[in-house]
Amino acid sequence: MLSADIPLVWRVSLMLVAGVATGIANGVAGGGTFISFPTMLALGITPLSANFSTTVGVCPSYVGGAWGFRHQVTPHRDLLRRLVGPCLAGAVVGCCLLISFPATTFRHVIPWLIGAGTLLFALAPSITRSLAHVDHAHPARRWFLTTGVFLIAIYGGYFGAGVGILLLAVMAVALPLEMGELQGLRNVLSGIINISAAVFFLVHGHLVAWAVACLLVGTLAGGWFGTWLIQRLSPKVVRGLIVVIGVATTVRLA
Repeated sequence: MLSADIPLVWRVSLMLVAGVATGIANGVAGGGTFISFPTMLALGITPLSANFSTTVGVCPSYVGGAWGFRHQVTPHRDLLRRLVGPCLAGAVVGCCLLISFPATTFRHVIPWLIGAGTLLFALAPSITRSLAHVDHAHPARRWFLTTGVFLIAIYGGYFGAGVGILLLAVMAVALPLEMGELQGLRNVLSGIINISAAVFFLVHGHLVAWAVACLLVGTLAGGWFGTWLIQRLSPKVVRGLIVVIGVATTVRLA
């Protein structure tokens, strides 16, 4: 662990770099918290404050995605409106769990959750083909999507790392959409969940101001670049990259 007594200029520089990397990761597939959170811990910030500060600091990383994927998202505004409620409700439940139980309570569950989401996303094309006979307006598909988003939002309010991968997995199975559309929806829903939790944490406190400020700047720049990059890759490459990130995240947490 790095000393919390190192000069502020070095701590600020490190957090700015971590912020840019976090923004890029969130722009590509989500999971940027796995960069910013350990960095804060290494700088001597307590786990609870690091969690709160990361949640608030990464909010700008979703701005670039929201703008970059605006054309893919616009046709699905009705769908987004339907999912705002589950996102908000789930995020609040997750935040309440975080402040009510020790941070280690669900530590052993998280790797399995991310691993299952990655596997589901990897198998989504095959699952979608096998369910082709089920109409996409079928109540079962709507239930799976709404319930899945709500449960993911709970996790997002509690910790948040890997939320993008989990959202992509659920939507890839439930919705007949192209990768660009899924990425756009993923970015908006992740942003709603994260910003909801951020508002909760702003009220609750325990933020490290200088670290939050560094992340706000770094993730804004990184989020723009990550979105720019992901839109210039083929869908197969994007899917492969997301699976690799999911596997790496699972192994890192196991």
